[in-house]
Amino acid sequence: MGRKKTLQDYAAEFTDLVVKQHLIELSDSGDTSVVETLYCPACELPVRVRRDRILGHLSTGRHYRNRRLFKQHSRRAPALIVSGVIVCSPPEAASQIVMAALRAGKGVLCEGLPGLDRQTAASCFDEADRRGRPLVCGFYKRFDPAVQFLHKKVCDGHTLGRLHRVTVISSVYPAASPGLLRKSGGVFYSVAVHDVDIVSTLLGERTPDTVFTLGSALCQDVASLKDADTVVISMKFPSGAIVSLDISQHCTKSCDQRLEVHGSQGSLRLDNQKPLGISSQGPALSLVTQTQAERYQEAYRQLFRHFLRTLQGKEPPAVSREQLLGALRVATAAERSWWSRAAVDLRHEAGEAPVVKTEAP
Repeated sequence: MGRKKTLQDYAAEFTDLVVKQHLIELSDSGDTSVVETLYCPACELPVRVRRDRILGHLSTGRHYRNRRLFKQHSRRAPALIVSGVIVCSPPEAASQIVMAALRAGKGVLCEGLPGLDRQTAASCFDEADRRGRPLVCGFYKRFDPAVQFLHKKVCDGHTLGRLHRVTVISSVYPAASPGLLRKSGGVFYSVAVHDVDIVSTLLGERTPDTVFTLGSALCQDVASLKDADTVVISMKFPSGAIVSLDISQHCTKSCDQRLEVHGSQGSLRLDNQKPLGISSQGPALSLVTQTQAERYQEAYRQLFRHFLRTLQGKEPPAVSREQLLGALRVATAAERSWWSRAAVDLRHEAGEAPVVKTEAP
C-alpha cells in the first residue's frame, strides 16, 4: 500500500485548488489550533477530500465560469503592494510576527505589546531602526480626543499650575476571558500599562520613584491564573505628584473610565461619556451599555490614521521606544509589588528593583 494522500498532494494534482488554513480559538481554554481544508479560490468554497467529489466540482459549469472570471481578474488587477502590517496577537506571539514583518520591509502597528519584557520589546524597536520602517505601539488611550484635550490643558501650564495628584478609574466591560488574560500577560500588561502610559504622558515623566500595588482576585477563574482582577496602583513621581490607578474587571453594565488631574491652580476631570447624553443614578437605572471598544472607538480610529501617516512618512510614531519601555518597566514593578506586598523603588533599579517597605500579608 502507498502512503495516504495529503491535502497538499490533491492541491498539486488539481491546480485549481489550494490548501487553506483556518485559525480556530477554543472558547473555554482560549487556546488556538490551525485546521487545513481543501479550497477552491475561484468559487470561494471548501471542497470535500474525495476524488469523485473533486472531479464533480471541477466539471461543473459554475466552476468553469468562476475560474474564467478569476483568471481575468488576476491578469487585470495590479499587483498588491503591502506597506504595513497590523498585529493583533498576544505579546508572546506578537514579537515574532513584528520581527518578521519588519524584516520583510513592512511598517507595523502592534495593537498590544510587542513583548512582555523590555528586552524583547527593545529588540523589535532595534529591528525597526535597522530596517527604517515605523513600529507603532497601540497605546490607544492617548489618541482619545478627550485625553488629548486634557493633555493640551495640562501642558499649557497656566490652567492647572504644578500638578499634585492624578486619579484614574479604569473598569473594563466586558471583562476579558481567562484565556485572553493568560495569553496577554495578565491585568498589569493588558490594562494597567495603558493607564501608566496616559499618566506618564500627562506628567511628562517617564517613570515614578516608587510603586506600590494592592490587588485581589475576586473571580475564581482569574485566581487560578495567579493573576488579579481588581488592583490599586499608587505611584510617586520625581516631581512630587501622587498618582492612583484604580483598575477593575468587574463592571456589569458599562465600562467606567474616569480621569482627574489636580494642580496648584485648579483641577480637570474627564467623566464617562454618555452615548445618549443621559445620566442615571441607581443600579437599576442603567439606560445604555457601553463596552470598552465603543468607548474608545474614536481613539482606535485616530490610532489607525496615525499609522497610515507614519507609513507615508508624514510623521514619526507617537509612542517612542523609551516611552514603551518605561511603561513596561512600571507595569513590571506594579506586578512585583503586588506579589511581594511591598513597595518597589525604581530610583535604584539595576535589573531587579529592591523591596523598600513590607506590609503584613
